[in-house]
Amino acid sequence: MKILNLYCGIGGNRSLWGENHEVTAVEIDEKIAKIYSYKFPKDKVIIGDAHQYLLENFNKFDFIWSSPPCQTHSRLNFTNQLGGKYQNRIKYPSMSLYEEIILLQHHAKSKWVIENVIPYYTPLIQPSFSICRHYFWSSDFILSAEFQDADFWKIKDKPTKLKKRYGYDDIPKELFKGVNTRQALRNCVISELGRYILEQITGVNNVR
Repeated sequence: MKILNLYCGIGGNRSLWGENHEVTAVEIDEKIAKIYSYKFPKDKVIIGDAHQYLLENFNKFDFIWSSPPCQTHSRLNFTNQLGGKYQNRIKYPSMSLYEEIILLQHHAKSKWVIENVIPYYTPLIQPSFSICRHYFWSSDFILSAEFQDADFWKIKDKPTKLKKRYGYDDIPKELFKGVNTRQALRNCVISELGRYILEQITGVNNVR
């Protein structure tokens, strides 16, 4: 199966997809992309604009996973902007999230899912389902499930524990040089959830 993994980050969602698929990953940050490439050496990694890549290539894949930047949508970011030193840094919520949802809803022939945070406002397009701390818009509805992500809130500010939780404690330390390690790890979707969604939406059960 040909899979497109957009805004791939360091690849938390991809960890349990197995090696039987042709995965193309797109990440704009070169240092982050190097960590992904080390973790998944068989994947094709493209350093570039995932939003534009999707527009130009969305019908070349069997399954698309997209995780557009969530900062302008997050409840935490909204709370931070209400006062103190962040009050003059309010930003428009990025509409790239909804552009991608509309594009895929109306034009994609493939299976797809778009992941983002639960926003501080009522979503302009209602999500297909929610699991853990994520909203998902998708080509298919799937049943929610419980995953052991509760410990995230206990260790979210502890990079060493986050590395172990997400399976990145074996990555050479030099690859994280110049990277906001805490943020890169916090952006990860836990691997068990990534596998569950791939299996449920595509019907492919041989990814283990």
